[in-house]
Amino acid sequence: MLLLQQMVIMFILMIVGFVLKKRGIITPAGEKTLSGVVVNSANPAMVLSASINKESTIQGSELLRTFGLIVIVYIILIILAFILTRILRVPAGERGSYQNMTVFSNIGFMGFPLVSAMFGSEAMLYASLFVIPYNILIYTYAYVMMDKDTEAKCRAVGKDEEPGHGKAGSRPDTLTMIKKIFNIGVIASILTIIIYLTRILMPKFVETTVNHLSNLTAPLSMIVIGASLTNIKIREMFTDKRLILFTAIKLLVIPVVGVFLIRLTGADELFVGVCLIMLGTPVGSMTAMLAGQRDCNYELAAKGVALTTLLSVITLPILSLIIL
Repeated sequence: MLLLQQMVIMFILMIVGFVLKKRGIITPAGEKTLSGVVVNSANPAMVLSASINKESTIQGSELLRTFGLIVIVYIILIILAFILTRILRVPAGERGSYQNMTVFSNIGFMGFPLVSAMFGSEAMLYASLFVIPYNILIYTYAYVMMDKDTEAKCRAVGKDEEPGHGKAGSRPDTLTMIKKIFNIGVIASILTIIIYLTRILMPKFVETTVNHLSNLTAPLSMIVIGASLTNIKIREMFTDKRLILFTAIKLLVIPVVGVFLIRLTGADELFVGVCLIMLGTPVGSMTAMLAGQRDCNYELAAKGVALTTLLSVITLPILSLIIL
């Protein structure tokens, strides 16, 4: 019931963001600014708060083993994404987008606040480990998938065009990609592990500042998500049968099977709970942002983000009742 209460709170916050955007109080520029605050300040602070002056029973060897399990989870998701697009008979020009939506969940804007609220700061140590492979894949694997969609569409219309060229679809150079991979979220995750393992004591004012910034994450994240829903035609989402079926698999089947397999490894129940949240959260907003940047199936990605976000309010509490 605790997760149901948290989802109700977050849904109300999303409604607040939706209304504020509709009334023009949150402008498109303001929405982008709030997103920047969450990504570059509040979310990293929430990750850091897991280790600053905290006592925990999680050993370094356990964190290493957990990170290995998370890497395996992403490998399985990539394989599953490939199979799923064939099962759903996704057109060639949309397969990459569906694969990205399968692999990348909203672990930052929704996953972190839920993990913190449900399981406390100790669980954020586990949650922070998801960030590293996530960021590596979003700027490598995700780009490859979008290029494949572009190639397929070009072949379909008889154009001889290479993806990754042109203003809208240009791929970042290696240095730019490295900078994006090792962003503030990954740096905060690495620092969290270092601080935790070395047991460095921080001054009280640092701990208090980090905690205050951390407390901004949940309300601002949900307000931004709610504001983003104003850009989507709700009716269109519920007429796409393939997207609805994908949503059911994404929000229900994958988390249930994933948690079952993780339990077989003998993983700690706290980590199992974190995995449930991370696998059960909706499609990550980064999939739509990258699709828009590269002019590749933006509308499909945006609808996937919106539909899974709305329905996750129902599916996550159901999952918690079944699994936890």
